Amino acid sequence: MVAFRRDLHRHPELGFQEHRTAARVRDALSALGLEPRTGVGGTGVVAEVVHGTGPIVALRADMDALPIQEEAEHDYASTVPGVMHACGHDGHTAALVEAARLLRDLRDQGDLPAGTVRFLFQPSEEGPGEDGRSGAPRMLEDGALDGVAAAFGLHLGGNLPTGKVFLSPGPVMAGSGELAVVVRGVSAHAATPHEGVDALVLAAQGVVAAQQAVARRIDPMEQGVVTFGTIRGGSARNVVPDRVELGGTVRYFHADVRTRLLEAVEGAFGGLEAMGARVTVSLDGGYPPLVNHAEATDSVHRAAMDLMGEDGVYPMQPFMGAEDFAFIAREVPATFAWVGAAPDEPRSHHHPRFDLNERALPVAAGLLAAGAVQLLRDAGGYRPR
Repeated sequence: MVAFRRDLHRHPELGFQEHRTAARVRDALSALGLEPRTGVGGTGVVAEVVHGTGPIVALRADMDALPIQEEAEHDYASTVPGVMHACGHDGHTAALVEAARLLRDLRDQGDLPAGTVRFLFQPSEEGPGEDGRSGAPRMLEDGALDGVAAAFGLHLGGNLPTGKVFLSPGPVMAGSGELAVVVRGVSAHAATPHEGVDALVLAAQGVVAAQQAVARRIDPMEQGVVTFGTIRGGSARNVVPDRVELGGTVRYFHADVRTRLLEAVEGAFGGLEAMGARVTVSLDGGYPPLVNHAEATDSVHRAAMDLMGEDGVYPMQPFMGAEDFAFIAREVPATFAWVGAAPDEPRSHHHPRFDLNERALPVAAGLLAAGAVQLLRDAGGYRPR
């Protein structure tokens, strides 16, 4: 697993460009005697371990990297300029390949419950492609969940204690949406700003006003976040800019909070029109909240307790990160866990020096396999959402 993960780490690929990664996964699964199908959802790979008639359970790992220049000095650092595995998806992929081997062996020994385990190696979790969709919806469109009774996925946590499992029912990761704001003013010479309408100054006011509005529109007992990450505008240092574009994100757990976040941003920037600006605000795309199915979570929790013991499994606290496994969890009973993988010097996810403690890989692989076994036993009796 370490060798496989490090190979992927040296050769990271962005979303829907995971051609080499998909080929490595295909070859590894073929070596196990499985029959992988490639090109699912773009660059995804699907394979199955079949053992008689029974429910179909899906296990999912994401494969894409991020557009970040790695600053690490270890000997498996990225060889691709400006691209690195800064979120642990290389570890997820390696762990799911190993889980496939474990489950194949259980089947060959006659110890796998009746049914099918389907392995979903998914492209582009980190963001959408040109059509505005990420990897999970595209794989669903290509039939990746056809006949599936339950699904399980996990994430390695670079800032969580190594080898510990974190899992809870209900909402565990936030929904997201992509904000786009355009502030239009009137251009003028920098020496005579009164002759124009300064879109840059007004956009800055809008950003501050939006944060204040969110603090007053969202109940402190609820959870909602608006963050602006990009601002672009202007053509020269001595010209009052007539157009500024801002990009941001909202995070939420409930649909009504999403609506109120948008209303808060619209109100904050709409007030700029009284000062001569013209403003457009849109909120598109993103992921739904990730809500763990109670019964599927209970099944995987029992498997985790058997695997790790009581001191190895902890409740998962909801947080504002988004995850496109939510599209899968919206379709079938599903659950999503985190496995601690903090190295000696932890770095946050998406940091240019992010890395994993590779001692977490066997835990992740074992948990995926054990979870699949328990889901096969239980999935036939789950109540629908």
